[in-house]
Amino acid sequence: MGDYIIKKEHGLLQFIINRPSKRNAVNYEVMDGLEKALEECEKNEDIKLLVITGTGEKAFCSGGDLSLFRHLKTEDESYAMLSKMGRIVTRLALLSKPTIAVINGIAIGGGCELATACDFRISKKEAKMGFVQGNLAITTGWGGSTLLLEKMSASKALSLLMSARIHTAQIMYDVGFIEELLDDTRPILEVPFIQSLLNKSTGVLTAYKSHFLSKLDRTKIERSIENEIVQCSKLWALDEHHQAVQRFLEK
Repeated sequence: MGDYIIKKEHGLLQFIINRPSKRNAVNYEVMDGLEKALEECEKNEDIKLLVITGTGEKAFCSGGDLSLFRHLKTEDESYAMLSKMGRIVTRLALLSKPTIAVINGIAIGGGCELATACDFRISKKEAKMGFVQGNLAITTGWGGSTLLLEKMSASKALSLLMSARIHTAQIMYDVGFIEELLDDTRPILEVPFIQSLLNKSTGVLTAYKSHFLSKLDRTKIERSIENEIVQCSKLWALDEHHQAVQRFLEK
């Protein structure tokens, strides 16, 4: 079994990050898998809904795999990785089908960016999450701040981004990041909110999603995400970031 799993059943496509030993951190194989999942959603009319989650009960996604990406030292090297995932996150945010992040455990850094790109976020009550990039002397680099500022008030979004703190699912629900909290662990198809969407026709779901997408300034979003990637890659190349990563890995 590889680093990701794609499951299709009853109109639902599940993309499951399958790297529990790495807290479901994103590597290049996971990126390639996300691209495959998005392509399938776009071309397969039988798919109503895309769900993204992680294997196990401990982690949704812990962001980029630092054990791998720590070797990216220069601005150009980091830009190549950031822009690849940034394009995927942008594509996810603008997908014609509804998307849900099922946060089954810790979601930090890029994991929160991935969740932000989805239309809805459902979380276990025990999960914790945070945009912790600032603690590593970088900013969001996959489009997370652009999308968060589209979906939340500026004050709430900036507080989450600038403080770089890890919060409980309840706090993230209270500020509007999470749409629904789950009391227990249950199969994806048995989550009430997901059931309520799958009970609707594809035409209804895509029509509402089209109405939402028509309100967005795609060019502005794409330009902002590109600027975000460039800014992050510049910070990535600085000694301050590499030293912060080293301290984190030595914990």
